[in-house]
Amino acid sequence: MKHIQNICFFDSKNPFYKSQFGAVKVGESITFTVALPINCLVYRVDIIFESDEQQPIKQQMHIDSFAIDKVYYSTVFNADKTNLYFYNFSVETDDGTVYINADINKCGKIEEYSGEKWQLTVYEPNNLKDNVLGNGIIYQIFPDRFCFSGEEKSNIPYGRNIRDDWGNIPQYLPNEKGKITNSDYFKGDLKGIEQKLDYIKSLGTTCIYLNPIFEAHSNHRYDTANYMKIDPLLGNEDDFESLCNKAKEKDISIILDGVFNHTGSDSIYFNREGRYGENVGAYRNPHSEYRAWYDFVDYPLNYNSWWGIDTLPNIREDNEEYQNFICGDKGVVQYWMSKGASGFRLDVADELPDIFLDKLCKSIHDNNGLVIGEVWEDASNKIAYGKRRRYFQGGQLDGVMNYPFKNAILAYIKHGNGEYFLHQVSSIIENYPMYILENCMNSLSTHDTPRAITELVGEAFHGQDREWQVQRHYLSQSQYECGQTMLKLAAVLQYFLPGTPCLYYGDEAGLSGYRDPFNRCCYPWGYENQNLIEWFANIGQIRNKLLFIKNSNFTPVAVTDEICCFSRNNIEKNKSIFVALNRGEQNKKITVPPQFNNAKTVVLLGKKDGDIIYPKSAFIMVLD
Repeated sequence: MKHIQNICFFDSKNPFYKSQFGAVKVGESITFTVALPINCLVYRVDIIFESDEQQPIKQQMHIDSFAIDKVYYSTVFNADKTNLYFYNFSVETDDGTVYINADINKCGKIEEYSGEKWQLTVYEPNNLKDNVLGNGIIYQIFPDRFCFSGEEKSNIPYGRNIRDDWGNIPQYLPNEKGKITNSDYFKGDLKGIEQKLDYIKSLGTTCIYLNPIFEAHSNHRYDTANYMKIDPLLGNEDDFESLCNKAKEKDISIILDGVFNHTGSDSIYFNREGRYGENVGAYRNPHSEYRAWYDFVDYPLNYNSWWGIDTLPNIREDNEEYQNFICGDKGVVQYWMSKGASGFRLDVADELPDIFLDKLCKSIHDNNGLVIGEVWEDASNKIAYGKRRRYFQGGQLDGVMNYPFKNAILAYIKHGNGEYFLHQVSSIIENYPMYILENCMNSLSTHDTPRAITELVGEAFHGQDREWQVQRHYLSQSQYECGQTMLKLAAVLQYFLPGTPCLYYGDEAGLSGYRDPFNRCCYPWGYENQNLIEWFANIGQIRNKLLFIKNSNFTPVAVTDEICCFSRNNIEKNKSIFVALNRGEQNKKITVPPQFNNAKTVVLLGKKDGDIIYPKSAFIMVLD
């Protein structure tokens, strides 16, 4: 039987074989069906579910129907509790037991051993009171580099190199002691962001995600010094409230970066550097109220820190006083949400233990907020520090940063390989609950990755040093022209695949750059690429107006190394869009689904010329 070819044994994405696509809610029942050759002697067929928390479940399947050359075996599985299952099928034959295992080609493969398995996510949905992300775009801002309002600040902490050359390359060389200090500031501030709200809104933005804004003594501000204070160079609490209020008037919410896994060593809580006094902080005072927050191996010189970086001492998140400080009544979460924040993106979410993450998410949810986690892999089955995470099992994350989509989109636009692209995208869609998927940040660039245009057309990075990166920071004219076109195509996938597109400030203006700090350059006010801005504003407004696109399924129509066509269908509202993209160099003939060939079809983007799609182009149609 293992030698049988040209038969689809099981396809988890086909409702004939699995009655409900993707993740399922607690209490739902799913019918599983497998096909076996009619000319094989089969004694028994079982579906086997495995999970981390219980013994495998082996459920017998029975003959359901016949075809000319196949026998179909079926069973009904009741998803009675939240869990993450991995399943495959065992088949007892006259030649012994074989297994139907998962493979990239969807249809399963017969093997003599139990191998790759399919995934079934059973979840309890979170009941969000408000749709923080709206129907449009998240706009991510690195605050120091977006816009300087022109208002000089007072009471600036010492040790900062204040730059007055907006737009130049950030400091990238070590200081005289051989250390990278991230201590140069271009003075971007909250009032500057408020001044640009009309521009941000013109991109279709419905939510702004701000990288850290709390007082900290580096320009990235991931080394928090005071959770209850805005960094003085950014402004003050009144400026934050004003920004939130003005944004709300334009139907834009604001979510903050929550850095709760570690603080800065140069902070009011740790105070290694002595900035906050000689007897203040866990490092300088063994009796400090913050002493139990940190894990000292040999007090005070030896302590655990994030990835061994001694300026980022780790927090003991199991400490109840710390939990109350962040999550409790009048704590950090409640305070900033009372000032206007609509949620948090959680830095290094996979390093936050469940005991803390449960309380943190509950606090944010109790304040009607959204929780997005920084997870770089498939978050539905993520294992961190030897433990399976339960982000989507109810009560924790509402979404994640969708790096798998980012990697798949950029790889596809740059290299092709439609099979890989479809597999990567479909796997996430299948594994994530719908409400999680729709809250995922679909980015092409972030503060932690190279700019998309550089990723697409720049020289391969391969871990090169900063000298190499700065020499290649600006693309050649031919690279840049090619990069614009490729970036536009990538953005079509970013904006119209399931999820919420997240535009990293300056991508739309043509900023290039490899890794930190070159991906964190100043927004080029007065030197923007207007052609790209118009493109992003156009697709942003299109996305904004498609009120049905959230909770619409994803149906691939044709995905090859050059052509990517798919539809998004909202069955409940009887609305659909069709997206077609040609990354190749030649005209291509495509098959448009028949429902889009009628008078009610409206072309929203690009040009449709019969069944031809032009090279390096895309078009979008809506069935109104």
